[in-house]
Amino acid sequence: LHSGQPPGLRLVCQCGSAYSHQPPLTILSIMQARAAPVRGMAATRAQVSSSGLPMLTRPCVGARLSIISPSFSQQMGIKLGSSAAPLAAKQFSARPQRVVAQAAASPAPVAPATPPFKWGANMKDLVTAIGVAAIIWYLPAPLGVSAKAWHLLAVFVGTIVGIITTPLPLGAVAMLGLGAAMLTKVLTFAEAFSAFSSEIPWLIAIAYWLAGGFIKSGLGNRIAYAIVSAFGKTSLGLTYSLVFAEALLSPAIPSVAARAGGIFFPLAKALCLACGSDPEKGTQRKLGSFLMLTCFQTSCVSSAMFITAMAANPLAVNLAASAGINISWGTWALAGLVPGIVCLSLVPLILYNLYPPEAKDTPDAPLAAKKELEKLGALSLNEKITAGAFAVTVALWIFGSAVGVNAVTAAIVGLTILLVTNVITWKECLANGPAWDTLTWFAALIAMAAYLNKFGFIPWFSDSVVKVVSSMGLEWQAAFGIVVGLYFYSHYFFASGAAHIGAMYTAFLAVAIACGTPPMLAAVALGQLSNLMGCLTTYGIGSAPPYFGAGYVPQGEWLKFGFILSIFYLTVWLGVGGVWWKFIGLW
Repeated sequence: LHSGQPPGLRLVCQCGSAYSHQPPLTILSIMQARAAPVRGMAATRAQVSSSGLPMLTRPCVGARLSIISPSFSQQMGIKLGSSAAPLAAKQFSARPQRVVAQAAASPAPVAPATPPFKWGANMKDLVTAIGVAAIIWYLPAPLGVSAKAWHLLAVFVGTIVGIITTPLPLGAVAMLGLGAAMLTKVLTFAEAFSAFSSEIPWLIAIAYWLAGGFIKSGLGNRIAYAIVSAFGKTSLGLTYSLVFAEALLSPAIPSVAARAGGIFFPLAKALCLACGSDPEKGTQRKLGSFLMLTCFQTSCVSSAMFITAMAANPLAVNLAASAGINISWGTWALAGLVPGIVCLSLVPLILYNLYPPEAKDTPDAPLAAKKELEKLGALSLNEKITAGAFAVTVALWIFGSAVGVNAVTAAIVGLTILLVTNVITWKECLANGPAWDTLTWFAALIAMAAYLNKFGFIPWFSDSVVKVVSSMGLEWQAAFGIVVGLYFYSHYFFASGAAHIGAMYTAFLAVAIACGTPPMLAAVALGQLSNLMGCLTTYGIGSAPPYFGAGYVPQGEWLKFGFILSIFYLTVWLGVGGVWWKFIGLW
């Protein structure tokens, strides 16, 4: 405490004596006083001051004092008023006195009522997920499917239902799924958590942390304002600028998770925040919902256009080569050029009409953005460091394969620079809930999907489709359409494009060729559609988790528009693409 407390302080001793003061007065001065008068006191015990309060020159030894003063009580943390309760929490020790600050006498406090029990989960949705899993579990397994594979399918489907209905946060749902798989001995601990050593989940988590530095440093705002100043008259113009910028970079960065999550997701989020669109404030529909969904969907398109735009594309090329079909980088790119440009051009327009932003025309935004840029002034040190860290990371994403540096290592290099230079802190990384939540549920789904393949369910499914389609005796165009549809929509069972290609590409390519489909057309089309089918879910491709995890688009809307656009993609790729492929000689 300090001297100079405001007038009007009233101290009441246990013995019933009351004190008032004229500044300066300190509790310390009272505690130290023994027989000598306290400085600032001007009368003797039982005298009355001019203010009408009793005064005392000698405080009692061992006094317990009640303090009644609004300003003083605020400093002491005492709540005064009609319901003030006795307080003995603030104690001051000195020899020989012990002084305790407490409120004036008041009625004893009433114990708060015990709050009613509340479930931590939406029990209706949780029971639904468990019920679906139980029904599949107890159905007889088809001929050729082992009991273990069938039971894992039950757990996997139940987990997917839980992720769709979200009775708990997604990470918690995934952990329940893994727990159920281990409890029923369908998976061991090592099998259940095997995907936590996979690159993609960690790359996505690191992308969240890099995005934190991008925004915290101010570099995100600066770039966002620059984009708004150039294209910001309409929200559609802003969106197209990001869509085509991402497409231009796609052939140089062979990881859609790195490209979308590490570069364009931070930029899109900064742009949304700069425009006042924030899900935490309930303004996600102002711009962010439309922008995030569009950027995600078009990332699937750009990944399909080039062999080097997605990490799993070379796997499809290698599998095609093992079947005697050699696809060059140029052939793939030429085949994807026309359908890709059509989709990149039309998807923003489709979503603009089906899922429009609240802020469509912003004629004043460019001028306002230029003013904000002027206020920011020159680049700060943290902005320069962040720009350098991102430049190093992107360079390693582009050229790292030549020196044996993978995408996760490159991202860790960038993160290390930001941590060491204090642009971001590890506490901030630990506090980034969406990053850890996404890492958890995505890794869990990858593990379960991988063991569905290892236990034989995916090969059984693939072989069954091949037999059915082959027995139909259709023209190759119709047969190929069925093959493509089954291949495409079976991606609901996969949390990785690479896993899907590895499990089903060879078998479906073989049946397509057996039905009379031109080999090069079948190989290229299935390879490119292996990227587009990522549009269906929140877990089907590496760019989905960061955009979905930002919280701008509800899961129901995400799945609905994913299905709608899947029909559009198939129509364009097989319709417009088919004509284009005929023109360039693929068939």
